[in-house]
Amino acid sequence: MPDSSDYAALWLTFKVAGLATLLLLLVGTPLAWWLARSPSRWKGVVNSIVALPLVLPPTVLGFYLLILMGPAGVVGKLTQWLGFGTLPFSFGGLVTASVLYSLPFVVQPLQNTFVAIGNGPLEAAATAGAGPLDRFFSVALPLAKSGFLTAGILGFTHTVGEFGVVLMVGGNIPDKTRVASVQIYNHVEALEYGQAHWLAGGLLIFSFLVLLVLYSTKHTQPLSQSVK
Repeated sequence: MPDSSDYAALWLTFKVAGLATLLLLLVGTPLAWWLARSPSRWKGVVNSIVALPLVLPPTVLGFYLLILMGPAGVVGKLTQWLGFGTLPFSFGGLVTASVLYSLPFVVQPLQNTFVAIGNGPLEAAATAGAGPLDRFFSVALPLAKSGFLTAGILGFTHTVGEFGVVLMVGGNIPDKTRVASVQIYNHVEALEYGQAHWLAGGLLIFSFLVLLVLYSTKHTQPLSQSVK
């Protein structure tokens, strides 16, 4: 049966995933719009940076984030100067690492959706006198609902399932940085297979139900085609 540490790990996991998903949508939406609409020659470079977490081992990304956000790193020095201390082995570090690691799972579905909208609806709105911001908020965003649904689900569920990055950046501190994936690892390492089954099975059922809700809507594009 689960104990208090399991519930604490689950609560922390969903709290990190919820905040990370909100930040991902706030950051990823304008980035995806720019990648979908801009003719800049830097698009290839930016697309490659965004997609890096898809091909990098999580421990590589976690290692460099640990260096950057540590006391001697550029980000670490900045956060210390601002009075926030350092991010590694803290809730803020978990969220930051999760946002960076899940970025392509939010940006790419949104980018594909914005490309699929095409120029027609935007040009029609411009003919009616709508400015750039008005076209974005009143035309593009409503037409991109399915993309936001996919992006939000992918960002949230991918963050829930993270292991390597959060272990490298957050460590394994009870009630502070020990998320569900790390808690499962602890149970397996201690040969506590019953508790590992409870947590792993719960996350399996949760992931299946989330995907079932997604595929039960009108938006039925396979997720494998949304992130590419």
